[in-house]
Amino acid sequence: MIRRVLVANRGEVARRVFRTCAELGISTVAVYSDPDRSSPYVADADVAVPLGGTSSAESYLDVYKVLAAAARAGADAVHPGYGFLAENAEFAQACVDAGLVWIGPPPPAIRAMARKVEAKDLAAAAGVPLLPSATVAGDDEAAWVEAAAGVGYPLLVKASSGGGGKGMRRVDDVAGLADAVRAGRREAASSFGDPTVFIERYLDSPHHVEVQVLADRHGNVVHLCERDCSVQRRHQKVVEEAPAPGLGDDLRRRLHDAAIALTRAIAYENAGTIEFLVAGDDLFFLEMNTRLQVEHPVTEAILGLDIVRLQLLIADGGRLPFSQEDVRSDGHAVEVRLYAEDPRRDFLPSVGTLVEFRPGATPGIRWDTGVERGSTVTPHYDPMLAKVIAHAPTRTEAARRLARALRGLVVAGVDTNRDALVATLESAAFLDGAVSTGFFDANPAVLDAAPPPDVVRHAAVAAALVLRHRDRPVGPLAGVAPVGWRNVPSVAAARRFSSFDGTDLTVELPPGGAASGTVAVAGEPVGLSTDAVDDGGATTVVDGLRRRFTVTSDGETHWIAGDEWHVRLVEHPRFADHSTDAGAAGLEAPLPGTIVAIEVEPGQEVRAGGLLLVVEAMKMEHRIVADADARVTAVLVAVGDRVEAHQPLVTLARDGESP
Repeated sequence: MIRRVLVANRGEVARRVFRTCAELGISTVAVYSDPDRSSPYVADADVAVPLGGTSSAESYLDVYKVLAAAARAGADAVHPGYGFLAENAEFAQACVDAGLVWIGPPPPAIRAMARKVEAKDLAAAAGVPLLPSATVAGDDEAAWVEAAAGVGYPLLVKASSGGGGKGMRRVDDVAGLADAVRAGRREAASSFGDPTVFIERYLDSPHHVEVQVLADRHGNVVHLCERDCSVQRRHQKVVEEAPAPGLGDDLRRRLHDAAIALTRAIAYENAGTIEFLVAGDDLFFLEMNTRLQVEHPVTEAILGLDIVRLQLLIADGGRLPFSQEDVRSDGHAVEVRLYAEDPRRDFLPSVGTLVEFRPGATPGIRWDTGVERGSTVTPHYDPMLAKVIAHAPTRTEAARRLARALRGLVVAGVDTNRDALVATLESAAFLDGAVSTGFFDANPAVLDAAPPPDVVRHAAVAAALVLRHRDRPVGPLAGVAPVGWRNVPSVAAARRFSSFDGTDLTVELPPGGAASGTVAVAGEPVGLSTDAVDDGGATTVVDGLRRRFTVTSDGETHWIAGDEWHVRLVEHPRFADHSTDAGAAGLEAPLPGTIVAIEVEPGQEVRAGGLLLVVEAMKMEHRIVADADARVTAVLVAVGDRVEAHQPLVTLARDGESP
């Protein structure tokens, strides 16, 4: 019997596995890198072993270190979670060779599905339909062009040994092929240690549907229905749900049958997921993930199962405790991925410390999270804060319940995609079931979700009131001077903020702490009355509307959470700081990362939108482009350099400027 499980992963998935192990009375072991030393999952484990290092390569991807940690902690089993070494056949074999129970599929099955090119051949042999594709080998660009002509445009460049959108590039014509192949290879090598890419016909707005399977070593194979993961951004899943909406009975049956056939064909064991693209009544094999999926909770919700518990049972040699006929779904479940990212900066990852993280209490909601108040979002790992899952009798109820739960979350310290998620869940297109991989192309407004001006105005009032309350006199004047006391009592107190779109909001509060005043937004006054104010928030009546806001501050940045919208305001200092000068026009690193490509040199003329260099951060490449026609005057970094956020990278002399 499994006695002690080491989870070779971090964050949310480690906590997820620990939770089931605790319920089964199984001891747990965490491993952690230097940046994760204080992460919540480390404290959750019974035993924790440091791996050292900062990057993934120095820690979670180091097979020797992980195996040494298992031996040191006395673990007798390893669960890989998802990501990192989860689909690494060599790691799985090393665990088996070390006498550890591997909580996953046999290494040969992982190896069979690890490289997508070979996986497609096996799927074809099992009778599963495929899209046209071709491997891109060597450096002969003419051969690439010929292969692409055989596949047909538009097409996708895809990493053979990976997923999650890493290394993936859409190509619409031959002009963009070479750059996409080179960038795909570079990102694939960085993310998966294998630069091999292939090209595949691109389908315009198909459904992305996947089938969860389970298989034991006694020959029992079952599917656990299907999930729809069509709502994606940059090939990264944003919303997942089960069961998949809009499928006819015949198509659903063919999806399940194809998944079972492939699972049997490779002698699979444990949990796995077969992914398909669905266009009309046609289905095409995409890939098989030989591990637990991020979105597995929606399947657990509609079936009342614990998939991690079943993984442990199968790894321990047990039989599946039910047959296919016993699998019956109940209701509908929807999951979203809450990320630390800035929607107003093209969803650039947002790093920093969570000065507040407080999920609201909503019935029917499950929060799977690897963070809590005080956690730090670093540039070293994926910036997902939580998976939030709603289960309800109907799809519409689940979506609305999930949106309400997201609104109730109080989070401060980093920007998040929360408002975009809420807008997606509440959009007419989503509620009507019009989901596809082109959902955001068809509904771009949901990604630009922003609080309306009146909410921003109310939030500024609430912030100003709370900040004045926090500034109340202490010491000898405490209890004597009124809130808002100043040595010039006839002059109104003022707070000046900038909102997300750069709008200035000046809040003028009356002297002496009176409960009414004026808010000036672009010079237009509005009426204010105050019901209650304390350190944590304010209840105000502005423009005749009564609202309650909580206010969380980190220096001059304030996060104001209301019942529907959340606003970030930056407070202007009372006295401007002129001690620094911006200097020559230049471009800065958007966040900490590594320089992986430089495409320009000093003296080169560049056009607006032209690529200057590429920064890799949080497992994604970020293209730094010229914002205007200009001449490169200096390149301040080299390939391989580690850069910090806002570090100058390139200086430019724009038209009419001196170098």
